[in-house]
Amino acid sequence: MKNPLIEVCVDTLSDALSAESKGVNRIELCSHLSLDGLTPTLELTKKTLAALKIPVHVMIRSRAINFQYLPHEVEKMIETIHTYKGLGIKGIVFGALLVDLTIDVHTIEKIAKAAVGLNFVFHKAIDLTPNPVVATQTLVAIKGITHILTSGGAPTARQGASVIRNMDAHSQHIKIIAAGKIKDYNLNEHIKLIGVNEYHGKRIVGHLK
Repeated sequence: MKNPLIEVCVDTLSDALSAESKGVNRIELCSHLSLDGLTPTLELTKKTLAALKIPVHVMIRSRAINFQYLPHEVEKMIETIHTYKGLGIKGIVFGALLVDLTIDVHTIEKIAKAAVGLNFVFHKAIDLTPNPVVATQTLVAIKGITHILTSGGAPTARQGASVIRNMDAHSQHIKIIAAGKIKDYNLNEHIKLIGVNEYHGKRIVGHLK
C-alpha cells in the first residue's frame, strides 16, 4: 500500500501550522472541536488558507446537537460554501440525516451541487446510521461525494475496523477516511488493521502545541 494520507482536525491557526510542520497531508478546519466541529469563521479560514501550503477541508455545520437541518439552515450553509470556495478551500466536510438516522439524500444532493469542484467528505454522522455499509452504498449513488469519514459505527476505529473495511469494499469511487481515537502512537497499528489509505484524528501526529 502507498503511504497513507494523514489528516488532522484543528480549530485554531496555531494548531494548523503545528500540524503542517509535523508533516500532515491535509487539514480539516473547524470551530469548536469540543462540539465535534462547527463551521470555522471567515477570518480563521482566510488566515489558515494564507498561511498553509497543504490542502484545507472546511467543516460545514451550522450548529451542534443533531444532523437534521431546516431549509433556511441549508440555504445559509450553501451560501457559506460558495463564499469559502472562492477563497480556495480544497473541500467541505458535511453530513445530514433524517429523523430515522438514515442519509438525508435531498439535503446532501443540494450541498453537493453547491460544492461542485471541491472534495465532499461525508463526516461521522454516518456512524449514527442504522447500517454504515448501507449508508455508504446510498452515498455512492449521490454525485459529488468523494470521501466518507468514519469509525465504522463504533466509538473507536479499532472497534469498528471490520465495518470500516466492509464500507471500503462497497465504497467504489469514494475514499474512506478512518477516524476514532487514532493517535501518533497507534497510527501504524490502525494502518495494518484497517488497510484504507486515509486516516484522521486530533492527535494523529501527537500534541500540536
